[in-house]
Amino acid sequence: MKKIIAATLLSLAASASWASCFGGPTHKTCTDDAGNSYQVSRFGNSTTVQGYNAGTGSTWEQTSSRVGNSTYTQGTAANGQSWNSTTTAIGNQTTTYGTDSRGNYFQRTCGPYGCY
Repeated sequence: MKKIIAATLLSLAASASWASCFGGPTHKTCTDDAGNSYQVSRFGNSTTVQGYNAGTGSTWEQTSSRVGNSTYTQGTAANGQSWNSTTTAIGNQTTTYGTDSRGNYFQRTCGPYGCY
């Protein structure tokens, strides 16, 4: 049994993607084993992530800001189109709504009994 567990853990470790990162708590750059890179910058209540996909050459970015019980996120998708979302938590319920990078409105509310 120990050999089966060890073999399973070894195979999971071999298939996992790893990223090497450098930087500090306010700015960090990471590159994964596929050559994709990410830059994360934090300032106050805002976090910006910029990404590069080595396979396609595309870039994307998003900025999230937290104000009270809401998080406002806006970004530019790999297709060059902008998108946005707002997530608000009230009690044990969270509602997220916004516009995706194709211009479509979305909304989802989740609570202790599921999402709708």
